[in-house]
Amino acid sequence: MNHQNLNRRDILRAAVAGAAVYGTAGHAQSTWPTKPVTMIVPFPAGGGTDAFARPMGAQFTRLTGKSLVIDNRGGAGGTLGAGIAAKAAPDGYTLFMGAVHHAIAPSMYPKLDYNIETDLVPLILVASVPQVVVVNPKRVTAANFKEFLAQAKANPGKLNYASAGGGTSHHLAGELFKQQTNTFITHIPYRGAGPALNDLIAGQVDVMFDGLGSSAGHIKGGRIKALMVSGKERSAALPDVPCAAEMGLPDYNVTTWYGVWAPKGTPADAQARAIEEIRRAVSTDEAKAVWASQGAEFANVSGPQFDAFVKGEIQKWAQVVKASGAKLE
Repeated sequence: MNHQNLNRRDILRAAVAGAAVYGTAGHAQSTWPTKPVTMIVPFPAGGGTDAFARPMGAQFTRLTGKSLVIDNRGGAGGTLGAGIAAKAAPDGYTLFMGAVHHAIAPSMYPKLDYNIETDLVPLILVASVPQVVVVNPKRVTAANFKEFLAQAKANPGKLNYASAGGGTSHHLAGELFKQQTNTFITHIPYRGAGPALNDLIAGQVDVMFDGLGSSAGHIKGGRIKALMVSGKERSAALPDVPCAAEMGLPDYNVTTWYGVWAPKGTPADAQARAIEEIRRAVSTDEAKAVWASQGAEFANVSGPQFDAFVKGEIQKWAQVVKASGAKLE
């Protein structure tokens, strides 16, 4: 299947063109920020978006001396928070931490109260992580991926998987998995990856197709078990976990990415400074350690290159949604 989400190497290739964008713009005589900046995160605390927003915010605060306040606004697969961000005052003091889910949403939701391409300005891509198939080891006793797949095929509809909500990458990753493995696993949508993960850990659900960013700590802590990472190569964060290509699924290549937007009309100097300060925050040793622990990469794609990337993702996911027949419950 050629319409998969961009893989990690593709994103890094894009960075070659994007790294220099706005590279000097931030040195203009802008005084931004002169007060705390609010970062709307459209999912509850504990999910993948939050897992990158908070450490990034901590470094932003340390470097600029002005707080980056995380405002979690979960609901409707991340579109509720996006709508709030799109309507926020474009004064440079509200930013939005979105994700791949927001490139999927236009194809999944018949009516959105915002347009990701026209109501928000893409600033910078901050993290890219592979998806991982994780299970609750008490509910799913399969020792490895092959045993899990055999169990799923032998018991159609009996296993269930949690997602961060209808239309999120977790949902679509599950639908693609079912399509490519000829299995049926029941979808259970939540209001974010955090609540979904909590129920997976608690044993309320069986499986999750999660971004490694939110699952990594729980995998390493033994609360959930990783069976496979997406893509054609293993993750450095989970070197003992096989990749999809090794398991006979060369086209199962789903990557979760996270980026920052600003409301349309935000002053250009504030946009440029925000890009520069976020880039500095993500490039600190502290942030690099967090990114590495979660198997994430910082592609350093910003401005027009990030805009082009998002537009491409919207088109790619529209094809995935159509092919999978995924619908919102």
